[in-house]
Amino acid sequence: MTIQIDPIIDEPALVVSSETKSLVVADIHLGIEWDLYRSGFSIPSRMKYGLERILGYISQVSPDRIILLGDVKHNVPQISWQERNEIPHFLSVLSDHADVEIFPGNHDGGIEYLLPERENITVHPARGAIIENVGYFHGHTWPDPEMLKAQYIITAHNHPTIRLTDSLGYAMVEQSWIRTRLNLPVLQEHFSSVELENDSDNWNDPEMIIVPSFNELCGGVAFNESLHDDLLGPLFSSRGVDIDNAQAYLLDGTQLGKLKNIRKLEESKVRPRMKRKAGKKGEQKRSRK
Repeated sequence: MTIQIDPIIDEPALVVSSETKSLVVADIHLGIEWDLYRSGFSIPSRMKYGLERILGYISQVSPDRIILLGDVKHNVPQISWQERNEIPHFLSVLSDHADVEIFPGNHDGGIEYLLPERENITVHPARGAIIENVGYFHGHTWPDPEMLKAQYIITAHNHPTIRLTDSLGYAMVEQSWIRTRLNLPVLQEHFSSVELENDSDNWNDPEMIIVPSFNELCGGVAFNESLHDDLLGPLFSSRGVDIDNAQAYLLDGTQLGKLKNIRKLEESKVRPRMKRKAGKKGEQKRSRK
């Protein structure tokens, strides 16, 4: 089966073509405006704007299915009034044009209560599933080991960006696509009950594609400034993904090269996360006695 994967230029959306055609969008975060309002920021709902963008993609590529790769909704653990009002309509409109396949993310708790009564809307397990030799999962959990049989794995969750900072401290942040491979030894250790070898039927050495966030209000993780511990999801933090040799691409299609080479630029510095020393707080308390 021939699989062709094409990003939509200048947009955080992907088209996967094989026997059928899939439109892939991740991290829509409907309802984020309500969360921002609670923090003191008044932003009108952007649901209509987001829906019109996706309808534009649909008009452009005519997909057989629409894959929502997690975090369709934003608020956890509760469901906001905005989500109750907007998500059923959002999904209903999309399902008028193609089948809708949801791969739930860490923000999608309770999304089953927001589904319109449509037979062509499916919610998959959080650990993912394979559609026509392409594995899909959001990325906040370990993938199902069955996914390792696929030719490609498409994931999200980290909202990948590239950040370059000049000598005056001005930073330019651009959304990016990340393409890489998995680290087999890490997966062999985690999935110890599954035979994973280069000649095994359980391992196809899939290429991994990390999808940028659809919602610009979500921010992102600067992959060129991040260590494994800074990345989200157990597959990344365990070094199960080869970050150093990952290729970064901007939304306009510009290939930036390998992350390990981008990090060597003067404008690109790895900024490791500051870790609190264990016991420091307790030691301060004891010193006051």
